[in-house]
Amino acid sequence: MSSFLHQRPIQNPFSNAYPISPRSSSTSQRPISIFTPTGLIILLSLMVILGVFMPWSGMPQSMFSNSNKASSISKWRHYSLAEAASFVAKNGTVIVCAVSQPYLPFLNNWLISITRQKHQEKVLVIAEDYATLYKVNEKWPGHAVLVPPAPDSQTAHKFGSQGFFNFTSRRPRHLLQILELGYNVMYNDVDMVWLGDPFHYLEGNHDVYFTDDIAAVKPPNHSHDLPPPGKKGRTYICSCMIFLRPTDGAKLVMKKWIEELQAQPWSKLKKANDQPAFNWALNKTAGLVDLYLLPQTAFPTGGLYFKNQTWVQQTKGMHVIIHNNYITGFEKKIKRFQDYGLWLVDDHALESPLGRL
Repeated sequence: MSSFLHQRPIQNPFSNAYPISPRSSSTSQRPISIFTPTGLIILLSLMVILGVFMPWSGMPQSMFSNSNKASSISKWRHYSLAEAASFVAKNGTVIVCAVSQPYLPFLNNWLISITRQKHQEKVLVIAEDYATLYKVNEKWPGHAVLVPPAPDSQTAHKFGSQGFFNFTSRRPRHLLQILELGYNVMYNDVDMVWLGDPFHYLEGNHDVYFTDDIAAVKPPNHSHDLPPPGKKGRTYICSCMIFLRPTDGAKLVMKKWIEELQAQPWSKLKKANDQPAFNWALNKTAGLVDLYLLPQTAFPTGGLYFKNQTWVQQTKGMHVIIHNNYITGFEKKIKRFQDYGLWLVDDHALESPLGRL
């Protein structure tokens, strides 16, 4: 009997061997329902915490931002010239420039001047590198396109260099493609500033409109025909400001320009650029195409506007597009624009569709 009283009790295998554990509490074993007052308080607390702290964490936003950015990059990489021209064209007209990343400040300056004339929505930026494509479309969706293959243009190419030739020699192909799509197209270099509306000067229905790059002063009522050839056997028309209608004549000039560029490739001995080839194309098709020389007072070359202040004063109020040529060098062009009050980016960047870059 006594031995029975002193035996250890048989352990229940289903009993808790650790009585100090929270599981020993019968109340704590009951799950908390979100429909109880306690559950609702916990749920609301979590919502408040997430609402306050998650926006500051940055993690979820960055995840979505990276996803959206990747999607956007893919979209613009496959954006075609036909899609872009259709998007920007107004009244069947597109205004085109070709830009690489180093010249984005000039693009912005040019855009400010165009915006003041209310023609910015027609602008299509042909990006010559992917950085430009993404930057412009990030700020101004749909207004930039890259026509592959993209040339190596990560630096501001000096006039006369092979890089400059490779960059500018793509121009007639871009313009021809737009003409084939059925649009009128105006081409500008971005080292230009609009002081007026050039469309008021596109009289008649000619195939090709252009400006003379000669700095010699013409009479105010000069002829609008193609000027006679100069010492080199060809004219000296500027290839930096052109307006084309989608006619067979304009297309013929572009095709001939492409041919002339292929016949006169760049070499260290002969540092060609696109302008002589454009002039040969005009000279060789003059009898077949309706050409129109724009008035010098409205479209002066840089060699006249920046170097003949007497003429500038005599023609004050008549200037429409100013071209910052007859000077080479990125910084020198900016300095000259600044000296003449034509560098608008510093004080008027917010007038540009791109804003501050």
